[in-house]
Amino acid sequence: MAQGASALAKQNSVPEVSFIEKIKPHAELIAASISGILIAAGWILSKGDSETASVIAFILAYVIGGFAKAKEGIEATIEDKELNVEMLMIFAAIGSAIIGYWTEGAILIFIFAMSGALETYTMNKSHKEISSLMELQPEEALRISDGVEERVHVSELEIGDLILVKPGERIPSDGKVARGQTTIDQAAITGESIPVSKDSGDDVFAGTVNLTGSLTVEITKRNDETLFQKIIQLVQNAQSEKSPSQLFIERFEGTYVKVVLAVVVLMMFVPHYLLDWSWTETFYRAMILLVVASPCALVASIMPATLSAISNGAKHGILFKGGVHLENLSHLKAIAFDKTGTLTKGKPEVTNLIVADGLDRDDVLLKAASIESHSNHPLANAIVKHSKDKLGKELVHPESIEDVSGWGVKAHFENENWKIGKADFVGRSAAEAFSDGAAVKLAAEGKTIVFIERNGQLAGLIALKDVVREETKQAIDLLKSEGIYTVMLTGDSQNTGKAIAAESHVEGYIAECLPETKVQELKKLKEQYGQVAMVGDGINDAPALATANVGIAMGEGSDVALETADVVLMKNDLPKIAEAINLSRRMNRIVKQNVVFSILVIMVLIASNFLQLLDLPYGVIGHEGSTILVILNSLRLLK
Repeated sequence: MAQGASALAKQNSVPEVSFIEKIKPHAELIAASISGILIAAGWILSKGDSETASVIAFILAYVIGGFAKAKEGIEATIEDKELNVEMLMIFAAIGSAIIGYWTEGAILIFIFAMSGALETYTMNKSHKEISSLMELQPEEALRISDGVEERVHVSELEIGDLILVKPGERIPSDGKVARGQTTIDQAAITGESIPVSKDSGDDVFAGTVNLTGSLTVEITKRNDETLFQKIIQLVQNAQSEKSPSQLFIERFEGTYVKVVLAVVVLMMFVPHYLLDWSWTETFYRAMILLVVASPCALVASIMPATLSAISNGAKHGILFKGGVHLENLSHLKAIAFDKTGTLTKGKPEVTNLIVADGLDRDDVLLKAASIESHSNHPLANAIVKHSKDKLGKELVHPESIEDVSGWGVKAHFENENWKIGKADFVGRSAAEAFSDGAAVKLAAEGKTIVFIERNGQLAGLIALKDVVREETKQAIDLLKSEGIYTVMLTGDSQNTGKAIAAESHVEGYIAECLPETKVQELKKLKEQYGQVAMVGDGINDAPALATANVGIAMGEGSDVALETADVVLMKNDLPKIAEAINLSRRMNRIVKQNVVFSILVIMVLIASNFLQLLDLPYGVIGHEGSTILVILNSLRLLK
């Protein structure tokens, strides 16, 4: 383990960075702090006889504290050909200096710089999850070629290559276990904290940690196509995509800024003539209006909240492909579920074994599994697995075996002739009468029946079923408690659909659905309920995922489903859907709080200014303080 730990430390070692690189993310905060020190120095000097030195200190505070925001505002104005909040602050600070209010103007720059630094911190914090993810994938792998070990860069790995992964090391690329047995920490991919056991043939993912055994892994995907890289790309795209609310605020900002500037210009003259204010008082009140009417808090109401929620989801194995999908989740009225691999495990399991009187139950199961071991059919695999789990015996090989396409299998053991397959293959009347009609009852429960015949006599039957996931009922009940209608869309028969729907607690089901039928049913649901989501994992679910208002894919599903969906659950954990909806509702609630609070603050400050109750320092504190509070409120979504 010590060797593995050192290997892991080596893989995760971060190259040494220069002092400049270390402080670069904190540049805005450092500049704001220096600006604050210079303001304090300027204020102290202004109390003495050093008026010139005081003005120099304030000018330096203006330049150092306001440079970043001024640069940002001027560049955005030139690029968008629209005035913005940053420009309002620049005008207000310069106006304050013109009428001799150096301290107030400098305080405005200082608090504006501090709120900008806090907003940058929020953005960096929301990007932290993706940055830490990117650091998890090793850059090198130990490739085995003709028995020779060679350390290569992960970009050189090709599909089919064999690599050696030692205990304590991170897996460098997606693959399947060729040799070895271990437990894997998959927290980076699925968000689950409990390690998962892996054996030959099991899939393993880049960025996960091999904890115990040494593994030989066969590469199944190129480095740029791994699930790990897809996660990184999804989160990066989501963080750059803006929600409808954010886009509206940004469009509103340009118009609002123009209106504020027009009113400020009027404010510079009208009160002097109508209200008999002095020119100094008129200009002073215009500068205060310029500060307090600026929509800084309103503009900061949405984006920090959205980014915080996206980061929170990524940390818990829920990937949103954009703010629009995160926002839409809270408006869902109905959710449609695929059955296989979504509500159910997607793999049939043996639920019943009934054997004719006088026959050895274990012998019938062993012979049936031995015959089915020659088939790759999912039902055959389930019977073989059940036999190994129950009996723990080695399978026996039949002397001859014949596959009867579409019906079943014939086999011969010593003096025994065996048949395994459908009812008509062994005789429908005998199959339906067997064990007091047990087959009919089991079929009504949505189970698939395989019949076993020995020497012309029915020896038994095996019932199999795609078992409902343990967490499905909990997930569906959670959604129903939130007032969301749940329905299952499946290609299976009516009997199977009815049985699975009852077992999984969904309120409705539609059976015998082709991919195009699922699309039609989703369109009907949208007409009836408005906002509808689709949850699926297979290629046949892709059209329905694209049709729904929000498509939700299971992380272990097909690549097509992952590409088409709007939300991805990295672990096939259905309760995460309710968690995602609650996160969406929390985000929308916090955004509303931010918007209402920021508008109320602006209205109160504007009214106080017109009544001549508000001085510039308090206007600055009220305006910029509200911006800081809005950002801090958004940061709650990181938890």
